[in-house]
Amino acid sequence: MTALLTRPVSRPLSRLAPRTLRGRLSLVALAAAAFLMVILTVVFNAVVRQHLQRQADDELRTRAAAVATTVDTGRAGVRVRETSNDELLDTNVWIYAGTRLLERPPSASPTSPVTRAATRLAARGGQHCTTLDERPGRPVRMCAQAMGGAATVVTALNLSPYRSSADTLLLASLTLDAVVLTCAYALTRLAVGRALRPVRTMTDQATQWSAVASTERFGAAGQPTELARLGVSLDALLDRIRAVLRHEQQLTRELSHELRTPLSRIVAELDWWQARPRSAADTRTTHAAISDAAQSMRTICDTLLDDARDSASTAPGTADVLPVLRLLTERLEIPGHVKVIVDGTHPGLEAGVPPALLERIVSPLLDNALRYARSHVTVVARRQPAGVRIDVTDDGPGVPPSFAGKLFQPGRRAEPGDGHGGAGLGLPLARRLARSAAGEVTYDELRAHGARFVVTLPAG
Repeated sequence: MTALLTRPVSRPLSRLAPRTLRGRLSLVALAAAAFLMVILTVVFNAVVRQHLQRQADDELRTRAAAVATTVDTGRAGVRVRETSNDELLDTNVWIYAGTRLLERPPSASPTSPVTRAATRLAARGGQHCTTLDERPGRPVRMCAQAMGGAATVVTALNLSPYRSSADTLLLASLTLDAVVLTCAYALTRLAVGRALRPVRTMTDQATQWSAVASTERFGAAGQPTELARLGVSLDALLDRIRAVLRHEQQLTRELSHELRTPLSRIVAELDWWQARPRSAADTRTTHAAISDAAQSMRTICDTLLDDARDSASTAPGTADVLPVLRLLTERLEIPGHVKVIVDGTHPGLEAGVPPALLERIVSPLLDNALRYARSHVTVVARRQPAGVRIDVTDDGPGVPPSFAGKLFQPGRRAEPGDGHGGAGLGLPLARRLARSAAGEVTYDELRAHGARFVVTLPAG
């Protein structure tokens, strides 16, 4: 029930709150300034009213002291002497002998509220003051001063001028508060707007740079601490976006690279089948080849997409190495002058990776070897203490020593104009997939003739 009652109240308040950071900071500054100005105004006006009251009391005591000089408290009793300024002294003055009233102002009757208040002050004795609201809007301040215990002088003063001065000061202070708060709000909005302008500029730049995958960054040099931290965060975000775009482009290139071979096989089978009329057996053979190539494409897509989803781990599985290698060589387009030899020194050799992943690791190495081999390509699989080792060797020209360190960089080729196809993506893909399975792909730089690539994988 409480939640139902408070929810309609909180929603209008949240709607009234500014939506921009500039507006919220300005509102907070205005609220803080208003709170401080209210406290200062209350304290200032309280001090002013107290000061005016003390001034009134001092004037009353001064008048009482002047009247006391006309009062004789000798042995004959209390007697008021006549003076030249007697009319001025008698204004708002009451003189008592004990509690007996000797003189009073002509304007005050014996039963008036002012006279009764003066009588009560005289009865208390000593020096006391009180404020009496004789009529609405006409306060009167009264003070009593005893004279040797025999007589008491009570003086009165109209506080209206003092109250008017205090009210005028209050109105002036409230007006000043309003002006100060308006100026403070305007200056705060201006200052906050200028302070947030670099943030807005950085945000626009980050949006633009992320859209075009720019290499520009904000950096932290020469920036305030807050903007430096924001720049570092935005730089990290831009780096992540750039990495995501780079991985997406890499995945697209790798898919295109890997799908090119089965697509070429499908096109070749269709061209062969359409070249002249074929028998039913030829048609079935063509359909089987196309189906096998399509299945290979599906396997390639599944393997690369699974690796792209989580490149830090590989789905568990085992592969019988020699059958996978033989099946892989059957699917490749082997030039007529090249012979492929698959040899296994340990029958029943198993690798701790799925068969599809093993194909995708070895396939770029075989494709690269067939592209450069002169007469033969040898694939040897054997067991070693750390797991399984597969060597792919060709008798081609080999890799130039100056390019050996760049072999596994995406898009790099030793001689782009050598007449051999390729985009420089197969070897990096093979290494990345092998590493995702806790394996490795390396190049044997010690081989004198041809090229040898070594694949090491965990045992099954």
